[in-house]
Amino acid sequence: MDNDANILIVDDDEDILTAGRLLLRRSFGSVVTARTPDEIPDLLKAHAFDAMLLDMNFGPGESSGAQGLEWLDRTLELDADLGIVMITAHGSVNAAVEAMKRGAVDFVIKPWQNEKVVATVSSAVKLTQSRRETESLRAANKVLAEPGPQTPIIGDSAKMKGVLSVVERAAPTDANVMILGENGTGKELIARELHRQSNRADQVFLSVDMGTITESLFESELFGHKKGAFTGADEDRPGKFQAANGGTIFLDEIGNLPLNQQAKLLRVLEERRVTPVGSDRSEAINVRVVAATNAPAHVLRDREHFRPDLLFRLNTVEIVVPPLRDRKDDILPIARFYLERYAQRYKKGDLAFATASEEALRDYDWPGNVRALRHTVERAVILANSNAIEPADLQLETATAPIVAAEPEHSLNLEDVEKQTISVALRKHGFNISRAAKELGLTRASLYRRMEKHGL
Repeated sequence: MDNDANILIVDDDEDILTAGRLLLRRSFGSVVTARTPDEIPDLLKAHAFDAMLLDMNFGPGESSGAQGLEWLDRTLELDADLGIVMITAHGSVNAAVEAMKRGAVDFVIKPWQNEKVVATVSSAVKLTQSRRETESLRAANKVLAEPGPQTPIIGDSAKMKGVLSVVERAAPTDANVMILGENGTGKELIARELHRQSNRADQVFLSVDMGTITESLFESELFGHKKGAFTGADEDRPGKFQAANGGTIFLDEIGNLPLNQQAKLLRVLEERRVTPVGSDRSEAINVRVVAATNAPAHVLRDREHFRPDLLFRLNTVEIVVPPLRDRKDDILPIARFYLERYAQRYKKGDLAFATASEEALRDYDWPGNVRALRHTVERAVILANSNAIEPADLQLETATAPIVAAEPEHSLNLEDVEKQTISVALRKHGFNISRAAKELGLTRASLYRRMEKHGL
């Protein structure tokens, strides 16, 4: 039971209130009672209830259930997520059924059975908490999905205009989308834009890095698990697909998925149902799937690397995000955007690129794409000694220098060694954060923190 849950009982029978309070306080955090429904609005303002028991009739001679239905409607207007259980007599079962049509989660008949009441209220509590968690996630993701200075898509080049045109046409549909592109090209930004322009824009956008999910936890992470399904499964837990229900799930780095896991994902996409680990019952899901990978198209079409039937399911629409070197016209607008952002962050005042720096930025091939450009601009802002960003501040030559073993005369300072090691790993893996992190023995989050610390 949930020992932190707060329960409200509203009934004009003092015996019912006393019995309910004594029964439910054994299993839940607190139990508040009220003899008249007029108290409900003030009680909802003063407390965060996880479930409510509401009588169908108040006052002598009342048996139609009209009062209970009226207060059910008014309560749900005040708190649409609250799980409400109706209390009714045998003769008012029809009214209780009508209450469920209006939004009640269940009803109990008095005189009640204690076990039935506890189980019913427990289910209502779980439903309330689930609704609130989903609403919180939906609100957070709605903010993340909105366009703004933090997640811009900057691109006036012909190739980026072509990408955004496909996004505009595909977004309003529920078609699955596969986004291809090198590391750092902005595949997740494209996925978020698809969601923002879709009919699911007010629902959840959930990003899942497939490259960080271990094989042993694959099904549990994506499809959920039941309590006791394995060691450490202390409670029921929904998976990523259940959490994204009604919205969009973004499966990043899908190309890293082993073949046996691809088969499990394919089954879910075909059936639109998931079976939590430890359960023998499947659950329906309604999600739009957007996937992304840095693997080239010819690798995805290699049967030994990727299942053709899964690819067929995922790439109803295929979007290829071009590398930065193929859209030179976008380099300076992107660089200027990040220049303004980091100048504000580091309180450097008005900064601008020197003409020579702009030429150097345009001429560079950017193997790490937009991500590498962003890091370069941030480092230049930190190093700049004047209002003009000079070529030396960009340090572009370090990115093209050959990778060589450390010589004895090189610095043995641990900070310097760490920075050099991370730089080597990033270049070796083409700025693929997951692969570099794996080789370094770090999590993606830890690697990002160290990159920020060293200005990489």
